[in-house]
Amino acid sequence: MIELSFAPSARFVRRLSLGAVVSAGLVMTAMTPAEAAKTTLTLGMSVEPTGLDPTIAAPVAIGQVTWQNVFEGLVTIDQAGKIQPQLAKNWKVSADGLTYTFKLQAGVKFHNGEAFDAASAKFSLDRARGADSVNPQKRFFASIASIDTPDAETLVLHLSAPTGSLIYWLGWPASVMVAPKTAADDKTTPVGTGPFKFASWAKGDKVELEKNADYWDKDAAAKLDKVTFRFIADPQAQAAALKSGDLDAFPEFAAPELMTSFDGDARVVTSIGNTELKVVAGMNNAKKPFDDKRVRQALMMAIDRKTVIDGAWSGLGTPIGSHYTPNDPGYQDMTGVLPYDVEKAKALLAEAGYPNGFSFTIKSPQMAYAPRSAEVMQAMFAEIGVTMTIEPTEFPAKWVQDIMKDRNFDMTIVAHAEPLDIDIYGRDPYYFNYKNPAFNALMQKVQETADPAAQSAIYGEAQKILAEDVPALYLFVMPKLGVWDKKLKGLWENEPIPSNVLSGVSWKE
Repeated sequence: MIELSFAPSARFVRRLSLGAVVSAGLVMTAMTPAEAAKTTLTLGMSVEPTGLDPTIAAPVAIGQVTWQNVFEGLVTIDQAGKIQPQLAKNWKVSADGLTYTFKLQAGVKFHNGEAFDAASAKFSLDRARGADSVNPQKRFFASIASIDTPDAETLVLHLSAPTGSLIYWLGWPASVMVAPKTAADDKTTPVGTGPFKFASWAKGDKVELEKNADYWDKDAAAKLDKVTFRFIADPQAQAAALKSGDLDAFPEFAAPELMTSFDGDARVVTSIGNTELKVVAGMNNAKKPFDDKRVRQALMMAIDRKTVIDGAWSGLGTPIGSHYTPNDPGYQDMTGVLPYDVEKAKALLAEAGYPNGFSFTIKSPQMAYAPRSAEVMQAMFAEIGVTMTIEPTEFPAKWVQDIMKDRNFDMTIVAHAEPLDIDIYGRDPYYFNYKNPAFNALMQKVQETADPAAQSAIYGEAQKILAEDVPALYLFVMPKLGVWDKKLKGLWENEPIPSNVLSGVSWKE
């Protein structure tokens, strides 16, 4: 277990998670001409991506290297989580919500020299929605019935049913535009239209990008000539690399207990922003005893979320009562639906036929928050007579195979990074094996309208169902812990979508 050094009040945690920025012991220093002229950046990440094509695999580390750096979409999502035009300069939606007409940017080229136009946009979407597609978000494109390209700058999508989230989804990493001639090789040598071009990948060490001098959008052109992503899993090594200057930035620092170790370091600043990272302990709802709602509710009531946050993430997190974050539209605080209550938890277990508890295994990936949270939960479950064995597993490969594909597990724990992904509980198949027709009906209903207020109301109903059914144990939202050189500007403090968007990053002159 981690020795706790900082346990702020819930109010303080909430304030931090909503985007407050904390500067750690700043001392102004003079800049040398060499520093002012710096045009390279070395940035750290905890997890190395398994590939570099976000349209064929789900791990968020892929997009954290390539989205908005190498690859772009018809639209994008900005720092505030809002949809913005990108390769499509504008669009119109028909009154019945079934036809989307996009006007595309002119004169855009992929890094391999191919033109981006309506034909390549159609290729990208057909590839994503086709029968052979392995796109991790293939469901985004399911309602696209056909695509027309009346001219090079016009793309028309004909839908089989209204899809209120379609434009938002088109801004995700899984929806980026790919070059037809080189798409098959994007996993190792990605080619996009972005402000940076892929340069090299030394497996197990780093990925290098270089400035795209021919970038189409001069207002958003890269200010850096070269970017190096270095992959360092060990938190102590991450901190050492930052303090030595081997790294310029670690936008998603993985050791909250070490954040205060940067206090007084004149070279760096620390930042605590918000994310969509929902830490949940998913249960196999098709397997006994987790197929009994009373058992799931008992486990939820056995958990004191604040203690989990203190133990797992040094108090830096926001408790959640469903699969939704305070940043999301229509958020409702559901932590009071099944609050921490050991006696009620015991009573629920007895009612379900387990007066003496039961035993099960949790498969815990290596990311620090997972085993730490599991250890705290293990102690809490013991108080109601439930024995939980912690089985370490490797993420992503083994975890994806065992949990996502084979569903060979009792319980697992992971931070779901995608924004507004509450609909995963309506997917069939999905690893929770959760089936609730009423919930599925809400997920269908939310797509039948593009009205934000109506969607928020529906999402509120969905949150209530999850809070009461608890197909997963809802623990906390992780903040974005950033550490970077104080002369860097333009890094995102919040993370509305997993990313490291670098086109606006530069060094102070």
